Amino acid sequence: MAERWKERMVYVVAKNFVKEGCLDEFLTLARHLVEETNKNDAGCVSYGMYQDSQNPLVITTLEQWETQEDLDRHMKAPHFLETIPKLGALCQGPAEINIYSKLF
Repeated sequence: MAERWKERMVYVVAKNFVKEGCLDEFLTLARHLVEETNKNDAGCVSYGMYQDSQNPLVITTLEQWETQEDLDRHMKAPHFLETIPKLGALCQGPAEINIYSKLF
């Protein structure tokens, strides 16, 4: 079963709760991460940031990857490793991250 899972498209939903007063800096860093990921990361089908319509301090990343291995490589990429700690410092706590594979 684990091997079959690795072959499926992978979807990531990462919800960030930005600290008050840090949104502009967060968005500047996030834009850089999105641009670098979409330009450089093989297997990236879609990678974007979305702002909650009820609470502008909730920023969610929606990602789609061809394989788990592509996602794993992304998480080792320099632009990811450099940017994620900076984004985390601008948040109230760790992001809520869920990884999905499509069933049907």
